[in-house]
Amino acid sequence: MNAQAKPVNRWLQLTFGVICMAMIANLQYGWTLFVDPIDAQHHWGRAAIQLAFTLFVATETWLVPIEAWFVDRYGPRVVIRFGAVMIAIAWVINSYADSLPLLYLGAVVGGVGAGSVYGTCVGNALKWFPDRRGLAAGVTAAGFGAGAALTVVPIAKMIATSGYQHAFFTFGVGQGVVVFIMSFLLRKPDRVMPAQKRMVRVPQTRVDRTPGETLKTPVFWLMYAMFVMVASGGLMAAAQIAPIAHDYKVADVPVSLLGMQMAALTFAISLDRIFDGFGRPFFGFVSDNIGRENTMFIAFSIAAGSILALSWYGHNPVVFVLVSALFFAVFGEIYSLFPATCGDTFGSKYAATNAGMLYTAKGTASFMVPFASIIAASYGWHAVFSITVGLNALAALLAMFVLKPMRARYLPGVDPVAAAPATAISPERTA
Repeated sequence: MNAQAKPVNRWLQLTFGVICMAMIANLQYGWTLFVDPIDAQHHWGRAAIQLAFTLFVATETWLVPIEAWFVDRYGPRVVIRFGAVMIAIAWVINSYADSLPLLYLGAVVGGVGAGSVYGTCVGNALKWFPDRRGLAAGVTAAGFGAGAALTVVPIAKMIATSGYQHAFFTFGVGQGVVVFIMSFLLRKPDRVMPAQKRMVRVPQTRVDRTPGETLKTPVFWLMYAMFVMVASGGLMAAAQIAPIAHDYKVADVPVSLLGMQMAALTFAISLDRIFDGFGRPFFGFVSDNIGRENTMFIAFSIAAGSILALSWYGHNPVVFVLVSALFFAVFGEIYSLFPATCGDTFGSKYAATNAGMLYTAKGTASFMVPFASIIAASYGWHAVFSITVGLNALAALLAMFVLKPMRARYLPGVDPVAAAPATAISPERTA
């Protein structure tokens, strides 16, 4: 392939990664549709069922560093194929699960598969786009955030007409097949990247840090703690949006917006996925221009305000739909900003593994989901929302007043107070 074709090729690689991410989105964002139908049939209780969600997210995230190591060493194809098989098997297991242990097994298998796909696609995007890390990570993560949008209504209808078991089986196999096909098209970048330069307006390291070196830095653990804070509320909302809607008595209330009419819950989940998907590349692009920490401060503050509004006015079905969409629009950006910040801070060579280690924070945050069910049962959803508001507000302050100066001091040649001036980054030098 000649040099002139390579810039196009990396955008195709980004597209293939987005398709893969869209195919695993239902494993997380479609889960909420299954919670109450599973409980209605087996009477296991929401908290016990949501433990499966926690096991899925924990497995999806905590194994990513291992899966990413294989990507850094052997390329994306073999890891994506493995993930495709696992995500198909996972939902087939769920379709036959007649006990909690079997449901938990499906969650673990699905987590391994989803983590293989997620870590591979994000890490590969960071390698292909050292000059546009925020945008590339955001676009890739958008596939995961918005991927469930087109299938929310079909899954809900299939659950209603054919049962949740049939929905698990049909969509599980279909999603696995698509990812397996995409694996033949993905590849890691060649040593020589496109001869293209652009101005990077964010401070970036000149040194590639190994995973071992990365784990020894305080800035990594600060980012990890912030990731946990923000992800806790988002995962709780993603997994509990249906139970919250039912408890607020708005789930089946018709809502008319944008010339469409749907039940509030279905409308909310559909808009949530669209806004979540849009927010990831949007905030990634913004962060490429105004800085990672500045963007974090804005997004985390809006998230805190939207959850506060949901707590106060969520019993109104229109407010429920709109405010939940606003929250997810600013929540999903963590999956573009944190990988991009990690790449800026620790370099491109080990980008997949380092970003994978940071991504395990999502697994840690997932334990908030069953905990939230317990808190809600004892004290109501207002208590859960108050915790979420506090965590987002604290993360916003940490981003601006702790992470920003700490990361600036860590990077060589960067003013600790102000962001570095725009510098030219040549992809062929940083591949």
